Amino acid sequence: MNSPISSTRSTRTPLTIALLAGLLLTVIAGPLFAHAVTEGDKGYIMEIWGVQIIPFIYLGAKHMITGYDHLLFLFGVVFFLYKLKHVALYVTLFAVGHSTTMLLGVYFGWSVNAYLIDAVIGLSVVYKALDNLGAYQRWFDVQPNTRVATLIFGLIHGLGLATKILEYEIADEGLLPNLIAFNAGVELGQLLALSIILIAMGFWRRTSGFWSQAYTANVAMMSAGFILVGLQLTGYFYG
Repeated sequence: MNSPISSTRSTRTPLTIALLAGLLLTVIAGPLFAHAVTEGDKGYIMEIWGVQIIPFIYLGAKHMITGYDHLLFLFGVVFFLYKLKHVALYVTLFAVGHSTTMLLGVYFGWSVNAYLIDAVIGLSVVYKALDNLGAYQRWFDVQPNTRVATLIFGLIHGLGLATKILEYEIADEGLLPNLIAFNAGVELGQLLALSIILIAMGFWRRTSGFWSQAYTANVAMMSAGFILVGLQLTGYFYG
């Protein structure tokens, strides 16, 4: 289902240069947005108590729409998926992993260093870009199981979100319904973002330059992942 890109097809075009700049600028802004909750939302989460279904659905959807690290990974996952059943399968695997560790992590208070888990999430973006570029087949003559990898990285992404939520000390009263509502919002946000990505990809794939631009797009995604890793490790050692 996934079609690795041949490096011989790469060209520098205004579209790919713009995409590269956009991805890198987004990651440079990472400390502001990755797994972030605005100060207003943070205060709201810490102050409310009881079951608050609609607000937590909104907060979950907002998190996913602004969570560029999740979106970069999903972008890589669907890059070479052309059939809706394949898209549904991979997105479901990611959602199952993401939901499982997010819910269990918050409910049972699993604590992981936020910088380190976000660095691993950055590596997941690098992994998927390299997969799309066919690097593992060329370097090691092996193709990783993309379904298993998507599920595993979904678990890691969810743990990253759980780590951030734990910092805001959600009230115990109504905790489980609120977490389920938040997760529902995350999945709704994911569907919205994914719909936009797939529509844009559909138009892009119809252009004559898609194959020549696809290589640069995945190199840009890989670069963004490496920058995210560097930012998070810098925060871990010097923050």
